Amino acid sequence: MSPVNTNSKVSSAVVESPRPGSAEQRLKELGIQLPSPPKPFGAYVEAVQTGNLLFLSGMLPTEAHAAKVIGRVGAELDVEAGRKAARLAALNALAVARQHLGSLDRVMRVVRLGVSVATSGNVRDQPRVADAASELLQDVFGKDKSPCRLVYGVASLPLGTPVELEVIFEVAV
Repeated sequence: MSPVNTNSKVSSAVVESPRPGSAEQRLKELGIQLPSPPKPFGAYVEAVQTGNLLFLSGMLPTEAHAAKVIGRVGAELDVEAGRKAARLAALNALAVARQHLGSLDRVMRVVRLGVSVATSGNVRDQPRVADAASELLQDVFGKDKSPCRLVYGVASLPLGTPVELEVIFEVAV
């Protein structure tokens, strides 16, 4: 065994976090102002917390209690329009989470992101559409808190929207 030199100086480098600061701080740095949280379109609630998990019901690309984007990717909409709809749905998810938690700084991790994309039959770009929601969540919470994800291509979604998100957050209790 070789002797251990306890007198040597160990250099410690500062490792920069992929997400400096808090989620609320990142929103400000990114210039993102969250919309008003959407109200339910039926007999349900937007968020349910059990223990340290916060479940958000289907988040749609809505504003002022109406669909902002209507159509199917590959039919009435192109992939870029689908991405914009996915980003708006993710902004609505963040608004609901903030309303429920009081601050997005209580989010420890994005556990799961489910993305349903209404498409014409031959579209295979659902993951590219879903990436817009994933990228926003990474920008706000950091890549180290990225969720597992499931993307579905479907024929139709509520209100005729092209995207619906299901989000599960792990939160500080």
